[in-house]
Amino acid sequence: MTQTPTGSSTGTAPVRAVPDQAAERQGGTARPLPPAAHAPRLTAWRESLVRVRAAATTEPGRLRLIGAAVAALVLAFGAVTAWQVAERQSAAGNVIDHSAPLSANAAEIYRSLADADATVAGGFLVGGEEPKKVSDRYRNDITTAAELIADAAANSAGSPQARTQIATLNSQLPQYTELVATAQADNRQGLPLGGAYLRYADAQMRKQGGLLDAADKLYQAENGRLGADYSDAKAMPYVSWALGVIALAALVWAQRRHYRRTNRVFNQGLLTATAATAVVLVWLVAAHTVARNDLADSSTHGAKSIQVLNNARTEVLQARGDENLTLVARGSGDEYEKNFTQEMEALAGKGSGATAADGSELAQALALADKEAGRAPVRSAIADLAEWRQRHTSERAADDGGDYTTAVAEVIGGKNSSGAQVTETTGKTFDAVDTSLGQAVAQEQKEFHQAATDGRGALALLPFGAGVLAVLAAAAALVGIGRRLSEYR
Repeated sequence: MTQTPTGSSTGTAPVRAVPDQAAERQGGTARPLPPAAHAPRLTAWRESLVRVRAAATTEPGRLRLIGAAVAALVLAFGAVTAWQVAERQSAAGNVIDHSAPLSANAAEIYRSLADADATVAGGFLVGGEEPKKVSDRYRNDITTAAELIADAAANSAGSPQARTQIATLNSQLPQYTELVATAQADNRQGLPLGGAYLRYADAQMRKQGGLLDAADKLYQAENGRLGADYSDAKAMPYVSWALGVIALAALVWAQRRHYRRTNRVFNQGLLTATAATAVVLVWLVAAHTVARNDLADSSTHGAKSIQVLNNARTEVLQARGDENLTLVARGSGDEYEKNFTQEMEALAGKGSGATAADGSELAQALALADKEAGRAPVRSAIADLAEWRQRHTSERAADDGGDYTTAVAEVIGGKNSSGAQVTETTGKTFDAVDTSLGQAVAQEQKEFHQAATDGRGALALLPFGAGVLAVLAAAAALVGIGRRLSEYR
């Protein structure tokens, strides 16, 4: 049997006795001290902190901490770069594939409705049965508008404002076509009531809260989405840049520390990690700069130019409708003539010269076109518009002089007329203006798509490349630190 020390029992820990200094001075004996209190258990994170602090007191421990910190910084830089660049690439894709096409469709809805209104008014001036060419154009306009409204409805889930305007268009378009059908039926029978119904239809089209107003608000809503996508695509990746600079600075510091402690100029692992991190940072700055410049070019000389041209086209179509309705009103069309004058001034300024005044829509379109292929049709439109205004002046002189027949001929067809049925010898008329502007829009859309696609392409490989290089840099840093640690074994 094991003998236990005096004062203890089997199975219990011995009580340590220490001399009591006072007792010793008095010749007494030592007395035992009570058992020490049980120390509180540290939490997990405190224990980890204690271990980290303990490791930091030795050089191998410091190296492990440096390696872990550098690897974490590099990986964070790569992950954030991949995330932020992917977001901007996605926004650029939305510009090209979603918001820009929806904006173009909204503009085409407006143009189709305005053209339908102008076309049906021109058909009334013929008297009786409108020409097939006129009725076909009107039906095509209405069909196009209806199809584009349905397409906009299918893609308007993220825009309450767009949905509201689409609902207005859907409810009012059948009302407009019904009024037009009634007006045409009365006109074929020679009833003056047809003109009144046509004016009601025109009011349905142009009134506040009417078809054109709803189409314009839809266009503005889609342009707002386009602008938001542009902002997202061009946003600066400040977090990525900051992490890249911090990671690069940490790697340079680690190499400098290595040099000062070992007198070795290079650590291959850390050098590789530094080079890979620098490549990602330079790639990020260069790619984003190129993408931002391309997207800015697509916005200024593409999207913005298209918006100005679309505004000009709608002004032209409304002016054409007012010109026709002035004659349809038979002496009571002063309001339509006033509108025509205002629309012409908005397009090219006052007067009827062959140049567009500064600040007018055609002058803006000419200034925004950065290539001759875009400027040439705008210049043609300006010249055509000047001739149209001169012919309109002649038409108004005939109507005001009581020669209604000549005035109608000046508007809807025949030699030197301003309408769609024009011989090759007259040349420059309303249709010529509209055609030239359509060509300018097509050219600007082409330039927009090319520049925006280039901007998105500049970011194409960066998310993948940043991720791969960040992993490579982190692994290289750990290998470099590992080789240094092996010297302590």
